[in-house]
Amino acid sequence: MQKFTFKILWLDNNVAIAIDHVIGENISPLTSYFFWPRNDAWEQLKTELDSKPWISENDKIYLLNKATEIINFWQEKGKNKSLNEAQEKFPNFIFAGTN
Repeated sequence: MQKFTFKILWLDNNVAIAIDHVIGENISPLTSYFFWPRNDAWEQLKTELDSKPWISENDKIYLLNKATEIINFWQEKGKNKSLNEAQEKFPNFIFAGTN
C-alpha cells in the first residue's frame, strides 16, 4: 500500500506544503515545497501530482483536499495560531516553523 504524508513549514507570512511518499519505514520526497500565498501552492501541487501517473486519482483527490484544509486553516488561523495548534489539528503530518 502506498502512503503519503505532508511536510509543512508553518511561517508567519506563508505556509509551505510538500508531500513525501511513505513506503514501509522509508520516507522519500515526492514534491518540493510550495508556498501559499506567495504562489498558488494548490495549483502547483495539482500540476506536480498530475505529472506522476502512478498516483491514483483517489490519492490525488485526497492529497489536494488535505492541502486545501492546511491552506484554509493557515489563512483563518495562521497568524493567530501557533505551530503547536497546527500540529494538534493535523497530527499525522510533519511540521516545522517559526512561531
